[in-house]
Amino acid sequence: MGPESSWMFDFTGTVIPIFLVVMVGIIAVSAGRGILQWSRNNSSPLLTVPARIVSKRSEIRQQQQDEGTSSRTTTTYYLTFELSGGNRMEFRVDGHEFGMSVEGDTGSLTYQGTRYHGFQRQHLYSTVERG
Repeated sequence: MGPESSWMFDFTGTVIPIFLVVMVGIIAVSAGRGILQWSRNNSSPLLTVPARIVSKRSEIRQQQQDEGTSSRTTTTYYLTFELSGGNRMEFRVDGHEFGMSVEGDTGSLTYQGTRYHGFQRQHLYSTVERG
């Protein structure tokens, strides 16, 4: 090996450690943010407030597996609530809750920080007499 091939070892010896440090840093920051959010949610009070569903949305993601021979599709569901003061909050919900919800539903929203605990619909009954 001549002197012209040493640049490759210098490049590899410099770039790979920097790349690894950056990757570990990204993972550490991401994990730290998740732990911080979890801690904030746990220290927040559990609130139940009057709210109205103002929007529903779903997000579909498809992931290819095994070099394109198979794929996996996941759907994430979100509900947006408007509180009595006009503030809006969006929460991720399961498919059943999403399917049972209708824009315009009113009721009691229970949440803790950014963590959704549930929505109890206010049931409206008809006063029409049957006869």
